[in-house]
Amino acid sequence: MKNPYIKTSLGMYLNYFMLGMINIIIASNMSALSDNYNQPVEKISLLVSAIGIGKLIALFFAGRLSDKIGRKPIIITGSFLYLLFLVGIPLMSSYPVAFVLAITAGIANSLLDSGTYPALIESFPKKSSSATVLVKAIMSIGATLLPFILAYLVSNDISWGWSFYALGILFMISGIYLIFMPFPAFKSNSKDKVDSEVYKNRFKEEPKFWGEGLAIILIGFTSTALFVVWQTWLPELGSKFIGLSENVSVKLLSYFSIGALVSVLLLAALLDKLIKPITVMILYPTIAFLSMLSLFFVQSYPIVIIMTFILGLSTSGTFQLAITVMTQFFVKNKGTTTSYVNIAGSAAFILVPIISSFLVGQIGISMTLVFDMVIACLSVLLAVFVLIRGKKVFQ
Repeated sequence: MKNPYIKTSLGMYLNYFMLGMINIIIASNMSALSDNYNQPVEKISLLVSAIGIGKLIALFFAGRLSDKIGRKPIIITGSFLYLLFLVGIPLMSSYPVAFVLAITAGIANSLLDSGTYPALIESFPKKSSSATVLVKAIMSIGATLLPFILAYLVSNDISWGWSFYALGILFMISGIYLIFMPFPAFKSNSKDKVDSEVYKNRFKEEPKFWGEGLAIILIGFTSTALFVVWQTWLPELGSKFIGLSENVSVKLLSYFSIGALVSVLLLAALLDKLIKPITVMILYPTIAFLSMLSLFFVQSYPIVIIMTFILGLSTSGTFQLAITVMTQFFVKNKGTTTSYVNIAGSAAFILVPIISSFLVGQIGISMTLVFDMVIACLSVLLAVFVLIRGKKVFQ
């Protein structure tokens, strides 16, 4: 029987296609935004932190709302909040207003995450890992296309603001589309309706929230941090550390996004068949560390392209897998438990740009590499701990 939620998932994936563009739209328009708001680039980069603040604020209630009133209204509300952000940023010239709009975008992001991930897991219960990782694939496609769209706007003397307006129109269309789409029942996953026999057969012992649960939440932070450093600073690393021109440096984001896309397509094909999520959560940060180490010592252009591609590949999909693993350990109230991982990711969105901006200002752009290598090592250690606990917990 054909899955009745395929059309619904298309709308949810469309949101994340646009979200992939939004995640790098500030970094890609740094100069234009700096001129528009009459602020230095360093302050424009803090709009990324503002998005993280909004995510963090919303995640304290978004997951519970998702479990209480359902996935559908949460996702639709997030779509229309993004419309407000995308139309407002190019129209306004006040930096404080832009900061508030960025917080609104973060709230919208949290609503989408708290509704979409549980909805996909419930729509495709036998392929939940692949369904959630495909979110990252769709985001990577969007992030890959945006630099080319911006280059087209520049070459045709079209205002940079249209990169925001067009996404706003698409979010409006998506929100209206999802109003008429069916969603799976969500209350079947609430605490009082979990089949106790299935629960007992699945676990040898009760999972510990303050053990493996906390470790997975911290992986939500480290996996996001690994990605945010590159999304925020890759063009600057290309121009100031490696010595590339500004146009070529911006295009590095495309190579990074292509690597991310290849990664998540591979994961979507291999997960639940040939490889386990926790294995990827150990392997990917290890590869990322080695890639950054190579990039730190070798700055030739061909090596930079290859390492940028590999970094895109090895820093993508881990966050989505952390959410999947969290639901495997803690099967009750998926909206709430996944929100904890999202809170950690939001904290990374807030703290990483602030920490990296401080390191760049005090020491230099190369410190973004050193900082990210430390994060990669921590991520590996946490994933190894979760693997050890998983062997003790699951039947």
